[in-house]
Amino acid sequence: MRWILALPLRYYPEYPAIDVLVMSNDTFLKKAFGLWLMVFLLAGPARSMERLHVFALASDAGDVVGELQQVTVSDHETLIDIGREYMFGYDALRAANPDIDAWAPQQGAVVTLPAQHVLPAAPRKGIVVNVSEKRLYYYPPAARGQTLTVEVYPISVGRGDWSTPLEVTKVTGRVKNPDWYPPASVREEHAARGDILPTKVPAGPDNPLGQYILRLGIPSYFIHGTNRENGIGMQVTHGCIRMYPADIESLALRVKNDTPVYIINQRYKAGWKEGVLYLEVHPPLEGSEGAVDQTSRTITTALAEAKKKVPEAVIDWDEVWRVQALQRGLPTPVGHTL
Repeated sequence: MRWILALPLRYYPEYPAIDVLVMSNDTFLKKAFGLWLMVFLLAGPARSMERLHVFALASDAGDVVGELQQVTVSDHETLIDIGREYMFGYDALRAANPDIDAWAPQQGAVVTLPAQHVLPAAPRKGIVVNVSEKRLYYYPPAARGQTLTVEVYPISVGRGDWSTPLEVTKVTGRVKNPDWYPPASVREEHAARGDILPTKVPAGPDNPLGQYILRLGIPSYFIHGTNRENGIGMQVTHGCIRMYPADIESLALRVKNDTPVYIINQRYKAGWKEGVLYLEVHPPLEGSEGAVDQTSRTITTALAEAKKKVPEAVIDWDEVWRVQALQRGLPTPVGHTL
């Protein structure tokens, strides 16, 4: 089991973020240290490491947040185990570690945690869902004088003919311990494989909606929890957006009605950080049409939009096509300023 000394804001939202290193009041330091010690003893595994999922957005921070991290595989761990411990999605971990056996990784093998992201080309407010990378970005409102932040969460999205709709919508409500009323099409699908669903599944451990849902302005589509954490980060839902239980609880308790929700599909993201141009490429979703034919145009469009910010930038096109071929979902330098 891995242990950390960090203040888990997502799981202990009542405690403000503090930096005990810059405080001078001795009494406060003692109290702060006591709080950190309590968190160390109670937080447990490193899944509460906020530095992997919450990032400050300084005015000059650019388009890339976070840093790639690495962990070593413990005995009998799988990539799904590591994903659950550190709160990453399965497909993202799989793409970032193509040479690691997902189900029987060698003990001591080094696993890359995809904790660095090019921010999507979308408004930096409210909720942005990028179905291609199976991630949700939440930009919480900040009080005057506070630094803006972005929170990045793994999600599951719609599969095949049940694709998640690409729309601009909003949060319209939330429900704790929701009942599930599976639509006829879902009941028919389950019945075809011998699984007869009732017309109502009450709240509880058998309810696939989990303990919380956020209602959207799109009828019958929600952002919700799950009773099957192993599927987070995959293309497995009937169109809804599925999150880890702790993540949806965090959002449901904080996100207000009328918060905008932008649901987009961006396989290719390009952006700047400290004079370096980064490109992030994700594998196409299953069932995507025209993915191969649109590859060049989409990549060049993403890079052209980024280049508008720095017209004199130099792009290494050989590296661009190498990143596109690998599709590892990791921000990779492909250009720089003169």
